[in-house]
Amino acid sequence: MNDTRKSWLTLAALWLLLLALAAVRPLALPDEGRYGDVGRWMLVSGDWLAPRLNGIVFFHKPPLLHWLQATTLWVAGVHAWSARLVPALHAGLMMVSLYLAARHIAGEATARRAVWMLGTSLAFLIGGQYINHDMLVGTWISVAIGCFAAAIMHAERPHTGLALAGFAACALGVLAKGLIGLVLPGLVMFVWLTLSRQWPKALRMPWLRGVLLFCALALPWFVLGEQRHPGLFDYLIIGQHFGRYTGTTFNNQAPFWFYPLVLLGLLFPWGFLTAWQGLRGLSRQGLALLKPANAWTALLWVWLLTITVFFSLPKSKLVGYILPVVPPLTLLAAQYWEQRWGQHARAKRVFALLCAVNLALGIGFNHLAGQHSLRQSSRDVAQALACRMQADDTVLVAGGYPYDLPFEANLKHPVVVVSDWVSARQKAGDNWQREMFEGAVFDPQAAQVLQMPEVLQSPQPAHHWLVTARETHTLGDLSRWQKVFEGRAWTLWQAVPPPIANPANPANPASSAAESPKAAEQKGLACRHHHG
Repeated sequence: MNDTRKSWLTLAALWLLLLALAAVRPLALPDEGRYGDVGRWMLVSGDWLAPRLNGIVFFHKPPLLHWLQATTLWVAGVHAWSARLVPALHAGLMMVSLYLAARHIAGEATARRAVWMLGTSLAFLIGGQYINHDMLVGTWISVAIGCFAAAIMHAERPHTGLALAGFAACALGVLAKGLIGLVLPGLVMFVWLTLSRQWPKALRMPWLRGVLLFCALALPWFVLGEQRHPGLFDYLIIGQHFGRYTGTTFNNQAPFWFYPLVLLGLLFPWGFLTAWQGLRGLSRQGLALLKPANAWTALLWVWLLTITVFFSLPKSKLVGYILPVVPPLTLLAAQYWEQRWGQHARAKRVFALLCAVNLALGIGFNHLAGQHSLRQSSRDVAQALACRMQADDTVLVAGGYPYDLPFEANLKHPVVVVSDWVSARQKAGDNWQREMFEGAVFDPQAAQVLQMPEVLQSPQPAHHWLVTARETHTLGDLSRWQKVFEGRAWTLWQAVPPPIANPANPANPASSAAESPKAAEQKGLACRHHHG
């Protein structure tokens, strides 16, 4: 078997492992429940312009993830695996692009080593199947930087096709997560071109055609969305981009050194290798790295350091933000390993052992993450609900918002969300309530699903259902509801209908005793496909 074929088989095997891991873990909350259901709702509603959460406009991010998810859910059915197929495809694209770039820069052996390093890492095995926008934008940023750099390094005149591919990748990055899809490739290229003094060559890029291609791909959704929902641009770009980058009141605040530690974990142990060898190389070579012969290595370091510093500046930090620097970090590690130990037989065994340890860590972490998600999940309640309700029944939720409930039960109508919305509009922080009442501004009719707690005390027909958090003790009188199932984290109730006039027909569909979680899950599995 030749080396190239061996590399492609390695790529395929690692990606298939990723798909297998994506099939065995329940939705993680809140992110996977939220973004999985936004894609599902796009398919249910037929509205491909405005992403919606529980029927309410959700303009936190552009729609590329939701478009692709609606497509995969339509093709493969409404399952967590179908929704995870979108980030998994992008993770595969990131690994393939890393392989092709590494083969061009450093040869086949280094390229295959880079594939093993990335494909056995937590960044790939966990980040590559996690339902959010991070793997998408990380992949398109990486493709854009790689295409632009390859176009510049091609010859005296930049390669037109590669340059245009870079502009297209920037457009897809913008549609994946917003302005960083353009800003970060532009920032990396600006720093690299300035330090390596390659601006004369860069000025010969097909700028006019590239900008037109970018605008043709990236702008139509923003223009149409602003026309249909005035205020979208201000909310998405000013509020969700600049506001989150400069704000101090958002969730997930962490210190400046957060991302270096995250990278050491996401690419264990290769991140340590890059850090150690890189510091030694910089101390020895210094500005010699900027010579034309070292242009690719200089790009990898500029790429790694520029984006890491960019994301380290704001207070709010999430692990997935740093995924755009995974390819350069991996390739640097592969180069250093190959230069130092590539030809040693003992080093080959050590490398294989480290990859095996990483695979075990990835599989184990996937299992533990799944167990943690089950403790918060409403999947057991969703299965119990799906077996009892009719398609047009009304579902209410109170004491919180079970993000995975509409997805797991494949509900065709929004749920009624019960909360003190007057108080929430005055006091809510960066939480699920704010997501809903801010989105309701764009569509007041959809806001009718946001109801005050008094609705729970009103008479309800028997085809109304209520899902409440088990830890909630502030819902007041629930005498109009009959508990029918108690799950791990949520409880299912059915409305007790008003007394009937004819005593000869006293049947009450809500009078059955509550089932155990195990019994309801077994029953739910039996009818899952019928309701899915």
